[in-house]
Amino acid sequence: MSKKLTSRAEDYSKWYNELVVKADLAENSAVRGCMVIKPYGYAIWEKMQVELDRMFKETGHQNAYFPLFVPKSLFEAEEKNAEGFAKECAVVTHYRLQNDPDKPGKLRVDPEARLEEELVVRPTSEAIIWSTYRNWIQSYRDLPLLINQWANVVRWEMRTRLFLRTAEFLWQEGHTAHATKEEAMAEAELMNNVYATFVEKFMAIPVIQGLKTESERFAGADETFCIEALMQDGKALQAGTSHFLGQNFAKAFDVKFANKDGKQDYVWATSWGVSTRLMGALIMTHSDDNGLVLPPSLAPNQVVVVPIYKSEEDLKAITELVNSILSDLSAKNITVKYDDRTTHRPGAKFAQHELQGVPLRIAIGPRDLENGTVEIARRDTLTKEVVALDNLKDKVEGLLDEIQTALFTNALNFRNEHITEVDAFEEFKNVLETKTGFISAHWDGTAETEDKIKELTKATIRCIPLEGKEEEGTCVYSGKPSKRRVLFAKAY
Repeated sequence: MSKKLTSRAEDYSKWYNELVVKADLAENSAVRGCMVIKPYGYAIWEKMQVELDRMFKETGHQNAYFPLFVPKSLFEAEEKNAEGFAKECAVVTHYRLQNDPDKPGKLRVDPEARLEEELVVRPTSEAIIWSTYRNWIQSYRDLPLLINQWANVVRWEMRTRLFLRTAEFLWQEGHTAHATKEEAMAEAELMNNVYATFVEKFMAIPVIQGLKTESERFAGADETFCIEALMQDGKALQAGTSHFLGQNFAKAFDVKFANKDGKQDYVWATSWGVSTRLMGALIMTHSDDNGLVLPPSLAPNQVVVVPIYKSEEDLKAITELVNSILSDLSAKNITVKYDDRTTHRPGAKFAQHELQGVPLRIAIGPRDLENGTVEIARRDTLTKEVVALDNLKDKVEGLLDEIQTALFTNALNFRNEHITEVDAFEEFKNVLETKTGFISAHWDGTAETEDKIKELTKATIRCIPLEGKEEEGTCVYSGKPSKRRVLFAKAY
């Protein structure tokens, strides 16, 4: 397969799809709308998991696991949540297959094996978890209950794209219970901050924290906090959400506790999650026409060493030096791969590691052995320099920090350059079609105006920024009074 990618300027969507496959991140599976995450792609997801899991535990959360299947009656208990996900649900109706008497060698559903109650394959786990919490919570002493699970979910999407939208995907979902509204709201805000910190610090992607409008909230939530990122094509991507659920699920599943005064009350709840959609954000924020560009914090291999040799003697001498380099860099917790495959030429190795976004590449040949130097190539800038061996450890460490910072800075500059304030609807439409990005505009606060703008432009309100200030104005569409600007964009 050719490694050359379609350029982003020519066809951004095609570029993305090609990159995911050619960089060995994922591929479509035999199941419609589902993907196979390949080892290199899964290694990146694992690094995300490790950091997020550490951050969750540092904020007092514990991991648990709940069933994949949700009895239909439980799923229906919280009406808004059930209605919100109903069209995306996969449902199990039977529990056994049998030989088909009319088609030898084929199987059919056993008509006698119909379930007494249909099972929903979880699109989200609030129903099964809150039916469980009813047994776990009796007193204020049982609160707060801070639980996270790493799991897969199924949402039967009709239009799918690898990582960004698939019928099955991996994620984490936190579900917490609290004694007071104030505690639950603080939890929802805390976890949105955790997501923002992770995405900015490790993924090198700047985000805007905000609130979703009522029509964009999670089904069953009283408030939804979110982080919004901007991709290179000017479209927004929702990178994470944290929901204040009020007492909606507690009332639906009768989860009460005895407070300090001995009185019964319903608990207050949150839920929050990020998914393998973050992989799509990572790809689209930093990568270029040559392939992936990975921030060092999440790269499976931060450094790759490629030997350049003509004889076995050359390879043996280079390998001795490389073993010393590997030891020195590993001692600094830098992940290094020595690519000494004899089945590929150096040029092919360079091309592969460039395509897969390895942040730094070190090349060593016989002349380097003589001179006590190596050649280092940066993936983000595609620049090279010769470095003395006695300075290599510190140089590599410094370059990795530089790359991490540069990727964030470049993405931040791009994002800031693509936030445009507009006051007229014609200008709104023009910016959306020509410049793209976030549009900061006044909105009258009504769902009718929100829906009409979406119908006319395909742009949605991405968030009401938390840092936004009150500002008297008139709605960009209706002309009615408005007290603040919100952010619109086309989105994934």
